Amino acid sequence: MTSGFFENRRVVVTGGAGFLGGYVVDGLRKRGCKNILVPRIEDYDLVKSDDIVRMYADMGPDIVVHLAAVVGGIGANREHPGEFFYKNLMMGMQLIEQGRLRGIEKFVAIGTVCAYPKFTPVPFKEDDIWKGYPEETNAPYGLAKKMLLVQSQAYRAEYGFNSIFLLPVNLYGPGDNFDPASSHVIPALIKKCVDAVECGADYIECWGTGKASREFIYAADAAEGILLGTEFYNKPEAVNIGAGFEIKIKDLVERIAKFTGFGGEIRWDSSRPDGQPRRRLDVSRAKAEFGFEAKMGFDEGLKKTIQWYVEHRKPQR
Repeated sequence: MTSGFFENRRVVVTGGAGFLGGYVVDGLRKRGCKNILVPRIEDYDLVKSDDIVRMYADMGPDIVVHLAAVVGGIGANREHPGEFFYKNLMMGMQLIEQGRLRGIEKFVAIGTVCAYPKFTPVPFKEDDIWKGYPEETNAPYGLAKKMLLVQSQAYRAEYGFNSIFLLPVNLYGPGDNFDPASSHVIPALIKKCVDAVECGADYIECWGTGKASREFIYAADAAEGILLGTEFYNKPEAVNIGAGFEIKIKDLVERIAKFTGFGGEIRWDSSRPDGQPRRRLDVSRAKAEFGFEAKMGFDEGLKKTIQWYVEHRKPQR
């Protein structure tokens, strides 16, 4: 049953053509939303204020769900810290400001788990977000996103502007980005293992030591959390969107190797960074405030993601 909340509202989803965006758009359709508007990068460069003003004028949204981001794994973050900081900050900051000036009903800012301090007590509670500096390799990206929390709270306090801030943990699922130059850990490992099986390679190489832990949420679950927050949450405090578990990277690699049929050696390049030592979110606030709980079991989600990649990839030479 849908509540009808979205039916007659015009909802702009920035990044709606991307990985998470596809799931959010699908969720809006299932909720009966008749006016889902996705600004394409070919038409609107959301880093530029003139394009943002034009987008608002053309689309006339009641609600903006801001998913668009310049993102990547540890390697991409290390190579492009300036770009990741500037583009993510300018997109979010100007979208919120123009949304306020236009008097839109609600803005949903999507943050990142990278905003948390490097040594946050586990599980990460939303109130710990200011207790230290983020892990260095993705700090510029994390801090740019965290400024949208500051802006959301400041604009609520001064202007009564309804902007909320949601913090999803690492995503995975069918449709993920498998480009080795910019992919995150799960798609990167799936690609390595599947390619190794196809090429008959007897080993794969992985970054770091394998000792760091991560939490992952299936993209369809994350989208559900975002839509529940959009409909039901109207407070200044940040809210984690996660699955509430963690797995060591070493165990993750072994699980993906098993599910892809790769039986070769796993070599660890300890000269490469592990990133943040541990990651697991406290997910109690999302459940208490808008009844969100992740549904997808991790093994099942991994198998669905692997199956999608096998069916959609370009075979190796």
